[in-house]
Amino acid sequence: MSEKPAATRYPIHDIIARRWSGRAFDPSQGVPQEQLVALLEAARWAPSCFGDQPWRFLVWDRFRDEASWRRAFACLAEGNQTWVKNAPVLLLATANSAFRHNGKPNRWGQYDTGAASENLCLQAVALGLMAHQMGGFDAEKIRQEFSIPEAFACMAMIAVGHPAEADMLTGELKEAELAPRSRAPLGELFFEGSWGQPLSV
Repeated sequence: MSEKPAATRYPIHDIIARRWSGRAFDPSQGVPQEQLVALLEAARWAPSCFGDQPWRFLVWDRFRDEASWRRAFACLAEGNQTWVKNAPVLLLATANSAFRHNGKPNRWGQYDTGAASENLCLQAVALGLMAHQMGGFDAEKIRQEFSIPEAFACMAMIAVGHPAEADMLTGELKEAELAPRSRAPLGELFFEGSWGQPLSV
Protein backbone atom coordinates (compact mmCIF):
# COMPACT_ATOMS: atom_id res chain seq x y z
CA MET A 1 0.00 0.00 0.00
CA SER A 2 1.05 3.59 -0.54
CA GLU A 3 1.76 5.76 2.47
CA LYS A 4 2.27 9.50 2.21
CA PRO A 5 2.86 10.96 5.66
CA ALA A 6 2.71 14.75 5.76
CA ALA A 7 6.05 16.55 5.60
CA THR A 8 5.32 18.90 8.48
CA ARG A 9 7.36 21.91 9.51
CA TYR A 10 6.81 21.01 13.17
CA PRO A 11 6.18 17.55 14.66
CA ILE A 12 2.55 16.47 14.90
CA HIS A 13 0.94 13.25 16.05
CA ASP A 14 1.62 10.35 13.73
CA ILE A 15 -2.05 9.53 13.21
CA ILE A 16 -2.67 13.04 11.85
CA ALA A 17 0.42 13.00 9.65
CA ARG A 18 -0.57 9.64 8.14
CA ARG A 19 -4.16 10.60 7.31
CA TRP A 20 -4.54 11.34 3.63
CA SER A 21 -7.23 10.98 1.00
CA GLY A 22 -5.96 8.22 -1.24
CA ARG A 23 -7.98 6.70 -4.06
CA ALA A 24 -6.44 3.24 -4.41
CA PHE A 25 -8.70 0.82 -2.51
CA ASP A 26 -8.39 -2.96 -2.37
CA PRO A 27 -11.66 -4.25 -3.90
CA SER A 28 -11.24 -7.73 -2.43
CA GLN A 29 -11.21 -6.75 1.25
CA GLY A 30 -14.27 -5.74 3.19
CA VAL A 31 -14.31 -3.77 6.43
CA PRO A 32 -15.05 -6.07 9.40
CA GLN A 33 -18.17 -5.11 11.33
CA GLU A 34 -16.24 -4.37 14.52
CA GLN A 35 -13.99 -1.94 12.65
CA LEU A 36 -16.93 -0.25 10.97
CA VAL A 37 -18.63 0.22 14.33
CA ALA A 38 -15.36 1.62 15.74
CA LEU A 39 -15.38 4.27 13.01
CA LEU A 40 -18.91 5.26 13.96
CA GLU A 41 -18.05 5.24 17.66
CA ALA A 42 -15.19 7.65 16.96
CA ALA A 43 -17.60 9.96 15.12
CA ARG A 44 -20.13 9.67 17.96
CA TRP A 45 -17.63 11.12 20.44
CA ALA A 46 -16.86 14.26 18.47
CA PRO A 47 -17.54 17.61 20.19
CA SER A 48 -20.71 19.51 19.32
CA CYS A 49 -22.50 22.68 20.39
CA PHE A 50 -24.67 21.91 23.47
CA GLY A 51 -23.66 18.28 22.99
CA ASP A 52 -26.41 18.19 20.36
CA GLN A 53 -24.70 15.66 18.06
CA PRO A 54 -26.36 17.07 14.91
CA TRP A 55 -24.75 14.52 12.60
CA ARG A 56 -26.50 11.51 11.09
CA PHE A 57 -24.51 9.06 8.97
CA LEU A 58 -25.93 6.66 6.40
CA VAL A 59 -23.75 3.57 5.88
CA TRP A 60 -23.63 1.28 2.85
CA ASP A 61 -21.47 -1.85 2.81
CA ARG A 62 -20.90 -3.53 -0.56
CA PHE A 63 -20.12 -6.87 1.12
CA ARG A 64 -23.32 -6.90 3.19
CA ASP A 65 -25.87 -5.13 0.97
CA GLU A 66 -24.54 -4.62 -2.53
CA ALA A 67 -27.86 -3.36 -3.91
CA SER A 68 -28.05 -0.45 -1.46
CA TRP A 69 -24.35 0.30 -1.94
CA ARG A 70 -24.92 0.55 -5.69
CA ARG A 71 -27.83 2.95 -5.18
CA ALA A 72 -25.55 5.22 -3.14
CA PHE A 73 -22.69 4.75 -5.62
CA ALA A 74 -24.96 5.95 -8.44
CA CYS A 75 -25.29 9.31 -6.67
CA LEU A 76 -21.56 10.01 -6.95
CA ALA A 77 -20.05 12.24 -9.63
CA GLU A 78 -18.73 10.23 -12.56
CA GLY A 79 -15.14 11.20 -11.79
CA ASN A 80 -15.43 9.76 -8.30
CA GLN A 81 -17.11 6.60 -9.50
CA THR A 82 -13.98 5.62 -11.45
CA TRP A 83 -12.10 4.86 -8.23
CA VAL A 84 -14.80 4.55 -5.55
CA LYS A 85 -15.99 1.38 -7.33
CA ASN A 86 -13.27 -0.45 -5.36
CA ALA A 87 -14.20 0.90 -1.92
CA PRO A 88 -16.25 -1.58 0.13
CA VAL A 89 -17.95 1.02 2.34
CA LEU A 90 -19.66 4.30 1.54
CA LEU A 91 -21.03 6.73 4.10
CA LEU A 92 -23.00 9.94 3.87
CA ALA A 93 -22.49 12.60 6.55
CA THR A 94 -25.55 14.78 7.13
CA ALA A 95 -26.06 17.73 9.48
CA ASN A 96 -29.25 18.72 11.27
CA SER A 97 -30.14 22.39 10.72
CA ALA A 98 -31.97 22.67 14.06
CA PHE A 99 -31.13 21.94 17.69
CA ARG A 100 -32.85 18.89 19.12
CA HIS A 101 -33.51 20.45 22.54
CA ASN A 102 -35.38 23.56 21.35
CA GLY A 103 -35.88 23.34 17.58
CA LYS A 104 -34.04 26.61 16.97
CA PRO A 105 -31.64 26.98 14.02
CA ASN A 106 -28.24 25.40 14.66
CA ARG A 107 -25.67 27.30 12.64
CA TRP A 108 -22.90 25.09 14.11
CA GLY A 109 -24.41 21.81 12.96
CA GLN A 110 -22.35 21.57 9.79
CA TYR A 111 -19.17 22.53 11.65
CA ASP A 112 -19.82 19.83 14.24
CA THR A 113 -20.56 17.24 11.55
CA GLY A 114 -17.17 18.02 10.03
CA ALA A 115 -15.57 17.28 13.39
CA ALA A 116 -17.38 13.94 13.58
CA SER A 117 -16.26 13.09 10.05
CA GLU A 118 -12.64 13.88 10.86
CA ASN A 119 -12.83 11.69 13.97
CA LEU A 120 -14.02 8.87 11.72
CA CYS A 121 -11.16 9.43 9.27
CA LEU A 122 -8.53 9.45 12.01
CA GLN A 123 -9.96 6.24 13.49
CA ALA A 124 -9.68 4.71 10.03
CA VAL A 125 -5.94 5.47 10.05
CA ALA A 126 -5.61 3.87 13.49
CA LEU A 127 -7.22 0.69 12.11
CA GLY A 128 -5.04 0.50 9.01
CA LEU A 129 -7.91 1.66 6.80
CA MET A 130 -8.21 4.65 4.49
CA ALA A 131 -11.08 7.15 4.29
CA HIS A 132 -11.65 9.65 1.51
CA GLN A 133 -14.23 12.41 1.92
CA MET A 134 -15.99 13.71 -1.20
CA GLY A 135 -18.14 16.66 -2.16
CA GLY A 136 -18.67 15.27 -5.67
CA PHE A 137 -22.14 13.76 -5.42
CA ASP A 138 -25.73 14.67 -6.26
CA ALA A 139 -27.18 15.80 -2.94
CA GLU A 140 -30.77 16.00 -4.16
CA LYS A 141 -30.61 12.61 -5.83
CA ILE A 142 -29.31 10.92 -2.71
CA ARG A 143 -31.86 12.77 -0.56
CA GLN A 144 -34.71 11.41 -2.64
CA GLU A 145 -33.19 7.96 -3.11
CA PHE A 146 -32.87 7.41 0.66
CA SER A 147 -35.70 9.61 2.01
CA ILE A 148 -33.41 12.02 3.89
CA PRO A 149 -35.43 14.72 5.71
CA GLU A 150 -35.08 18.29 4.41
CA ALA A 151 -33.80 19.45 7.81
CA PHE A 152 -30.58 17.48 7.25
CA ALA A 153 -27.96 18.92 4.90
CA CYS A 154 -26.09 16.30 2.88
CA MET A 155 -22.50 17.32 3.60
CA ALA A 156 -20.08 14.71 2.24
CA MET A 157 -19.80 11.14 1.11
CA ILE A 158 -16.92 9.11 2.55
CA ALA A 159 -15.34 6.06 0.93
CA VAL A 160 -13.67 3.63 3.35
CA GLY A 161 -11.60 0.52 2.78
CA HIS A 162 -8.17 -1.05 2.81
CA PRO A 163 -5.52 0.90 0.90
CA ALA A 164 -3.92 -0.69 -2.15
CA GLU A 165 -0.95 0.08 -4.37
CA ALA A 166 -1.18 3.08 -6.66
CA ASP A 167 -0.48 0.81 -9.64
CA MET A 168 -4.13 -0.21 -9.67
CA LEU A 169 -4.96 3.33 -10.83
CA THR A 170 -4.20 4.81 -14.23
CA GLY A 171 -3.56 8.21 -15.79
CA GLU A 172 -4.19 11.33 -13.73
CA LEU A 173 -5.53 9.31 -10.80
CA LYS A 174 -2.27 7.41 -10.51
CA GLU A 175 -0.27 10.63 -10.83
CA ALA A 176 -2.29 12.21 -8.03
CA GLU A 177 -1.84 9.14 -5.84
CA LEU A 178 1.93 9.30 -6.21
CA ALA A 179 2.36 13.08 -6.14
CA PRO A 180 3.89 14.68 -3.02
CA ARG A 181 1.48 16.18 -0.53
CA SER A 182 1.58 19.90 0.12
CA ARG A 183 -0.10 22.62 2.16
CA ALA A 184 -0.01 26.42 2.12
CA PRO A 185 2.51 28.01 4.52
CA LEU A 186 1.41 28.50 8.14
CA GLY A 187 1.54 32.28 7.82
CA GLU A 188 -0.88 32.23 4.90
CA LEU A 189 -3.55 30.36 6.86
CA PHE A 190 -3.09 31.46 10.48
CA PHE A 191 -3.13 35.07 11.64
CA GLU A 192 -2.01 36.67 14.89
CA GLY A 193 -3.43 39.84 16.43
CA SER A 194 -5.30 41.03 13.33
CA TRP A 195 -6.59 39.69 10.04
CA GLY A 196 -3.88 39.12 7.50
CA GLN A 197 -1.03 39.41 10.01
CA PRO A 198 0.89 36.12 9.67
CA LEU A 199 1.44 34.15 12.84
CA SER A 200 5.00 34.47 14.08
CA VAL A 201 6.66 31.06 13.87
